[in-house]
Amino acid sequence: MEKKLLDRINTLAKKQKTQGLTEEEIKERDMLRKEYLTQFRAGMINILEHTYLKRPDGTLEKLHRK
Repeated sequence: MEKKLLDRINTLAKKQKTQGLTEEEIKERDMLRKEYLTQFRAGMINILEHTYLKRPDGTLEKLHRK
């Protein structure tokens, strides 16, 4: 994840708590949050594609997407 993206999201969150946000900043915040979730989900899918379950008999089974 890009540190720049997270820093901007955090900056807007702090500003919202103290001063409030303008309409433009609200739109930017929503866009940044959407981008963050997209990147997060892609990263999790990548992790899960390389995850295996070890059964009691010692066999490995790859996780499957439902």
